Amino acid sequence: MTDLTELEQKSLEEIPHPSLPEGSSIYGGTKVFPDYQAENGESYFTLVHGIAHESSVSFVAILQATRALRKGFESAIYFYGPGSLNALATRGFPTTGTSAFPGEHNINSSLATFIKEGGKVYCCRFGLSLHGAREEDLIEGVIPTHPLDVQDALIHYARKGAIINSTYMI
Repeated sequence: MTDLTELEQKSLEEIPHPSLPEGSSIYGGTKVFPDYQAENGESYFTLVHGIAHESSVSFVAILQATRALRKGFESAIYFYGPGSLNALATRGFPTTGTSAFPGEHNINSSLATFIKEGGKVYCCRFGLSLHGAREEDLIEGVIPTHPLDVQDALIHYARKGAIINSTYMI
């Protein structure tokens, strides 16, 4: 260990840490709401305006949409604005598909799973263009859309009575 000053050592010893061994429970486990499953014909629609890897917002939205899909909801995700960057298959360094850090491809893998399990993923072409991303770089199965489709998709799913999860990050 690095040489510590007397005050640094004193500070370390004031409160033992970690104070609990790994595996200790510090949160209760009671689920308050029922584990709802989809009723016939119900939909779940997610809008994502968050940039990949800039926060957990985009990734959590994908996980929630996947959970809704597995509960029986017709589930769709719509990436727009900077959120469009989430749908790129070209992620990686030094080459596409190579993870420069653990978890770099979590979004890609989760979207591939979502699509494989029957979810629909839309991506705004204008959102791609704002960041110089190309349509041919989209993850396989992602449906490119016209910029005016963002509003009409929202209307479409609202008229279907979908549960709408709208995430937004600036």
